[in-house]
Amino acid sequence: MYIHIPWCVKKCPYCDFNSHESRNHNGDIPEHAYVDALIADLELATPKVWGRKIKSVFFGGGTPSLFSAESIDRILNHVRMLTPLEFNAEITLEANPGTVDAANFVGYKQAGVNRLSLGIQSFNNDNLKALGRIHDSEQALKAIALAMNTFEQVNCDIMYGLPNQTLKDAIQDAQTALQLNPAHLSFYHLTLEPNTPFYRTPPSLPDDDASSDMQIEIENLLAQHGYEHYETSAFAKKDKQAKHNLNYWQFGDYLGIGAGAHSKLSYHDKITREVRPKHPKAYMEKSLQGNAVEREWIIPKDELGFEFMMNVLRLIEGVSVDLFQQRTGLNIHTLETAIKKAQNKGLLVIAQGHMKPTLLGQRFLNELLELFLV
Repeated sequence: MYIHIPWCVKKCPYCDFNSHESRNHNGDIPEHAYVDALIADLELATPKVWGRKIKSVFFGGGTPSLFSAESIDRILNHVRMLTPLEFNAEITLEANPGTVDAANFVGYKQAGVNRLSLGIQSFNNDNLKALGRIHDSEQALKAIALAMNTFEQVNCDIMYGLPNQTLKDAIQDAQTALQLNPAHLSFYHLTLEPNTPFYRTPPSLPDDDASSDMQIEIENLLAQHGYEHYETSAFAKKDKQAKHNLNYWQFGDYLGIGAGAHSKLSYHDKITREVRPKHPKAYMEKSLQGNAVEREWIIPKDELGFEFMMNVLRLIEGVSVDLFQQRTGLNIHTLETAIKKAQNKGLLVIAQGHMKPTLLGQRFLNELLELFLV
């Protein structure tokens, strides 16, 4: 289950997520009303997932840590009442180091959150300023220390290829993260997404060669310190992979509630997607009126191959070939032409019933995925 909290203190210039600025920290956020809408949405959606065990819950945003521990507790209590939430379910909450509160962290844990994901992005104050972040390096370090003293698992999101960033800067960020030793690290390459200030007015970014050097050095450094590179941007200590994200990458089902949230749900004869209204006000109105889903559609069978590959080929070790039929109901031979092209280009390997991207396929993932477009 994915639960979207759409507000931030400040919208970052590179962000294309469905997030909305709160002009006075959180005083203008209709927190109570939004939680009411989430609960109404969940009540309406429950019949669609009736009897299915919920293995993970992820509060994403926006900045979920703007919400009080009481609100998170109220939401999770309704999740427990309305669905068969597994006893040991992974429950993640995203937090911004600039909105960290020690009492809230304790409250989140008491509510059931057992994994915290911190949007660090960098430990370099110049880079943080260039990214428009509201925290500085000192706040980032304090937030990680507090999180690791409070939660069973902690993830840190870090970016590279930043405006005017050097290879030395990128390596320093990785080394700082490694000294803190969280269970999970995510390293993302900054991309200029449409409809963002960075896209409209691009900053001075490292060139492709420099960014590639950063990626290689970071991957080598993390491997030396016992982190398994298990997905394009994800690294974890032994048995500490993100269960929620693994479900996405294995083309599993998920229910999304909240403004702009997406769902993917499989039935015996079809696979559907649905989306909620993006704007918080519209979402709250629709949800409380009993109509939270803005659009629902069946994924055409000729698009299932691409959708499946778009997720599973992000996994460094790939997946069993049999998973394709299990998830889509189709035979892997329907992708035979695209698979042969990928193999001939040295981007994909299939052996002993298992398929995975080659190192070249990992580096040129978009080119690999394009082969599966209809």
